[in-house]
Amino acid sequence: QVQFVESGGGSVRPGESLTLSCVGSGFRFGWWIMYWYRQVPGKEREWVAEITSLGGKRYADSVNGRFNISRDIAKKTMFLQMDNLKPEDTAVYYCRGDIDLRPYWGPGTQVTVSS
Repeated sequence: QVQFVESGGGSVRPGESLTLSCVGSGFRFGWWIMYWYRQVPGKEREWVAEITSLGGKRYADSVNGRFNISRDIAKKTMFLQMDNLKPEDTAVYYCRGDIDLRPYWGPGTQVTVSS
């Protein structure tokens, strides 16, 4: 059974950094594209970044240059390094994996950026 669990969220001040982790299980990690999304109450879930099975990376314009997506296949873990955080980055962050072309989501982790 495919599962994802995020961790690493918290409360930080503008300009600080956080690294989120997403541990996957129940599938061959690294074989499928995986994503980070985020959601603010009352708004649609927003795509943040993705990493393909070949390791290709893409970012939303709003985070490009500040966030870095990576993975450790041996540890079955995907990461999101977030630098120079801004108040508008405040959201619940979710990881998603498209396993056998079906999307699976983690429960999310809260990131709050406030002075």
